[in-house]
Parts: sequence; structure tokens; C-alpha cells
Amino acid sequence: MKTDFDKITRRFLLGEAKTKPSIRAYTESVLNILEQFVSRSQRESRQVSIAKQHLNEIRKLNRRLEEKINLLEEQIKILEEGK
Repeated sequence: MKTDFDKITRRFLLGEAKTKPSIRAYTESVLNILEQFVSRSQRESRQVSIAKQHLNEIRKLNRRLEEKINLLEEQIKILEEGK
């Protein structure tokens, strides 16, 4: 099998090889931003705290969904092999 380095280079330069960030990456990014946020009042502090709690719940739910997706994909493979 011959590798087409010109095609790979072209895709890289055009940005076609980039993959979109996952939900996990987005939530980590938002969590990091919230960690660096300096609240000026108790109200802002509570809002940031609530936002962090919600992000942690989103992370848990996302992890569960990824596990279910992986399990279902494995089951599909098993079913397809059985045909």
C-alpha cells in the first residue's frame, strides 16, 4: 500500500485533518476558565460555584454516555459477526 504524502500534506495545510474537539475537551476548557475567574461579589461566587457543579454533572453524564456508546458499538460488532 503506497502512502500519498502529497495528499496528506495538502489535507494538513488545508486544515481538513483537524478533528473537532470532544464534549470532554469543551467542558474541561470551560472548567479551567471558571477556575481562573475572580469573582467580585458573593453572588458571582455562588454563580461560579453552581456553574462548576453543573459542569461536573455534565462530565459524569458524558462519561456514562460514552460508556453506553462503546458497549452498543461492541454489541453491534458481535451481531454483525454473527450474520
